[in-house]
Amino acid sequence: MSQHAKKLIIHGTTLEGRRFRPSDWAERLAGVMSQFRPKGSEGSHMTYSPYVVPRVIDGVRCVVVDHRLRDISPLAWQFVCDFAKDNDLQTSGDAQD
Repeated sequence: MSQHAKKLIIHGTTLEGRRFRPSDWAERLAGVMSQFRPKGSEGSHMTYSPYVVPRVIDGVRCVVVDHRLRDISPLAWQFVCDFAKDNDLQTSGDAQD
């Protein structure tokens, strides 16, 4: 892995170009994934995981997923990839595998 962590970005826009609903989908997804944290880090139920973070990019709600999530929990990685695929969401960044 390079010095910069690789990222997968799940965009809140469908493959057909429509906005994904509900409008708080990114926060909900990141909230579900909040338990996945680096070993030894003090987690709080009130913060997002550093591996799955909601962001607004170019005016579109997105979730930025750090590839290190795949190393600590392959099932969690598969969950976020399946979420994007099942909802026909656009993705960018590194390949999902």
